Formats: sequence, C-alpha cells, structure tokens
Amino acid sequence: MLRLLNNLFSILLCAIFLTSCEFIDLRPIGFSIEPENADSVLPEPYTPVIIKFDTEMKKRETEGILQISSYLGITNGEKLWIDNALFFTPEAGWTAGIRYNLNFSGTIHSTDGREIRTEKYISFYAVNKNNPPSLEKHSPLNSASVSTNNFAYEFYFSNPMDRLSVESALILDGIGNKIYEWSDDNKILKIKTDKNLNPWINYRWTLKDSAKSADGVPLIKTYSGYFITDLDQILPEITGIYPVLFSDGSWYPTGAEIETGLGSGHGIAVSFNKPMDENILRSLRFEPSLSGRAEFLSEKSIVYIFTRDPEPEVNYTLIISSEVKDCEGLKIGSEFRINFSVDIPYLYLLSFSVNDTIYENFSDQNIIIPVKITQGTNELLINIRFSLPFNTEEKQNAPQKIIVTPIFPKTLSPAALQYIKWISDDCLLLRWEGMSNGMNGIPNFYKMTIQGGKNGIALKNGIFLKEDIILYLEAVE
Repeated sequence: MLRLLNNLFSILLCAIFLTSCEFIDLRPIGFSIEPENADSVLPEPYTPVIIKFDTEMKKRETEGILQISSYLGITNGEKLWIDNALFFTPEAGWTAGIRYNLNFSGTIHSTDGREIRTEKYISFYAVNKNNPPSLEKHSPLNSASVSTNNFAYEFYFSNPMDRLSVESALILDGIGNKIYEWSDDNKILKIKTDKNLNPWINYRWTLKDSAKSADGVPLIKTYSGYFITDLDQILPEITGIYPVLFSDGSWYPTGAEIETGLGSGHGIAVSFNKPMDENILRSLRFEPSLSGRAEFLSEKSIVYIFTRDPEPEVNYTLIISSEVKDCEGLKIGSEFRINFSVDIPYLYLLSFSVNDTIYENFSDQNIIIPVKITQGTNELLINIRFSLPFNTEEKQNAPQKIIVTPIFPKTLSPAALQYIKWISDDCLLLRWEGMSNGMNGIPNFYKMTIQGGKNGIALKNGIFLKEDIILYLEAVE
C-alpha cells in the first residue's frame, strides 16, 4: 500500500513539473540596430535610425531607453513603430559632419513576458563626416582702432562656406544695410556698410556656430569680436572765416576781415583743420536771415554764396551748428557765432539841380524846393547826380523809378517825362512837360518820388537807394 502511495506521489510531481514547463519561455530576444558599425554615415539628413526586434516589444518602455545626442545636446525626433521595428527620425534632420552617439541601455520586455537587458553604444555620422570649418582670421582684429568711413569686415574661413547660413549667422551690432561680397571659392567674406560708422563706439560682432560649410558641416564653435572707431581722435575746428571774390572760375580770398570787409559780390569762406562731412553745407545760417547756398572749396573749406548781397548798415551773425561733423563723424562740439556787417554802400543822391540851383543835402525827407516852370513850353529841367556810376542797362531802368505827380490844386494836369539824357555815368538830365506855375500868389505843388529800396533804383551789383526820396516841387509864379 505504501509503495502504491509513493508511486502516485511521484506521478503527481512529474505532472506538476511538466505542467509548469509549458509556461516558462527561455528564448532570448533578438534585435539589431542600423547603423550597426561605429562611425557609419547615414546617407541623408532624414535617414532614420532603426532598431529591429524578432518579437513584439512593449513600445513605451523600449522607446524610453533610446537616446541620441551630440555636442549640440540631446537630439529630438519622432519615434515610430512599423511591425516590430522602432524608427527614430530627427525633427530638424541630421547635421552633416556631426558625431552622434546612440545609447540604447536598460531592461526592456517583450509583450510575451520575456526580458532583456541591453547596453549598446554606437557612434555615427550623417550625410558626411568631413572636418568642420573654422574661422581662420578676421579683420578688424579684436580691440583694433578703425576709421568710421570706407569700413569693411573681412572673414577668412578654412573651407568653402554656404553663403546663406553664414550671412544668417552673423550678428553685427550697430550696422544698418550690409553689402556681402564673397571670393576665393566662398572662403572669404567681405561686408561693406552703406553708411559711415559712428565715431568712438565699441562695435561687436558674433558669428554663430549655425554657419555651415558648403557641404553642410557647421562651424566648430561660435566666434565673436569687437573693435573701436577711435582711430581719429582730433576734433574738427574752424581755422578761418573770411570774404572771398569769384574770378576766372575760382574763389580767392580778398584779404579783408570778415567783421567789416565783406563787399558786393563776395562770398564767405569757412576753413577747417581737417576734411569735413557734407552736412557742413547745411549747417550755416544767418541772423537776420540771408538766402544762398554753400559749396565745397576743398575737402577742408566751403564757401557760402549769397543769392543777393546782404544789406548795408545791418549787423549780421553767422552761426555754424554744433552738429557739424568731419569725415570721421566727429562733431565740432559747440555752436560757433561771429558778427559782421558788409562793406557795401547805399546808393544816394549827391546833388539835385533845378533852375541853376544845386541841392546837396538829402538826409531829410519831404524837402520843399521852389521851381519855375518855363513859360510857353510848360517844361521843367532837372539834373540828378548819383553817388555811383550806372551801366547801360541800369541807365535804362533808373528814369522809370522817378515819378512826378501833381498834388495841389487837384485841377493840375499830370506831368509827362519828355526827355532823358545821361550826361555822364552818374549824372542824369530829365525834362518834364505839362507842368505850370502857380497864380495870384498861390503856388502849384508837385511831388517827385525817387524810388528806393530793393525794388527802386538799383545797380546790378545789388547796391540801391536805401529808401524813397520825396521832394516837393513848389512851382511859384
């Protein structure tokens, strides 16, 4: 009986053992990785890394132990399962020439419960594994002192570069519009600016490592530098202000002082200690206002040309703005002022002759001059002598500015200018007709107006009578 029980117990143990062996799967989990070998090169920027399993895996757990990185940091990408294969595709694509490191380490499980512990490390490249480019030299050098005008950056690379990536990676502080010039098979970049730089400024530049060579490999690092626009440290100064006269196509100094020596037809020259910027042409003004224009005499001097002569007996102030700059952009520093008056006389009457009487003092207005009209012809002959000579055209215009009008009594007929003769360049003979003497002790009055001001009697050089001269002619019986 005991033997029978032992046999039954043995049979039961075998059954239990056989039943347990049906649920334990000791087969290993097989997998492979593409790229398989170290320093392999993926052919395209979006060629995926693939991990293939021979069984279905727990996806999230398996994805969790896959990490790909480079010196740029962790590589982000999309993980996708196709059957039992895990595909990893980088979001921004692989960067050419970069060494990537694949780390597939940890414990993972298949869906049928089997377990595997893996430690896989594979380095690889994409597109190519060419040497990265570097910036071999640049100009200006760091901390260099440079000029503000005709400025250009220069960058020299070890490899031919991708133009767009380099231009996008460059940060040039304080620079406006830029002109890019590439040469030497895209290994030399020259950058010009459309405007001068500002003086005495620290300019900085940065070339980010996103700049790539022509074959897509980025710079080995970010580069930066700076320079200072302080090569010229001499401030501009005014070295002279003086009258100039135009002759034979050029302006020449007159030798007179500006304060009292500016004559008719003269310009004002302003000289500096160094070449000046064009803004000097717009930086002169006058009080009271004078119209005209400024032109360069040389790179260090200008001339202000008046539209018409300044007026005599007026005190003017020439003002030069503190914003005046030299060619380096350095300002003069403070506003400059100088007072002057012109050495230009007014035209005036030397004498007025009528009926053999000469009158010479015309400082007072409204002078009453007794005259006798020639009986029968009703004519009056008047001789006027001016302080300066007239040319032919001026002689034709002057008599039109001398007017005689009857004023008392109101019944007087108008006077008419009948005869004009210039006895000399400064002496004018005029004869009026239609005038008459008074009667019964009551004189007739006529008003003679010799027009002055800028629209009156004037010479071509801008000299004119200061104001109207009014004479009352008393025609006595």
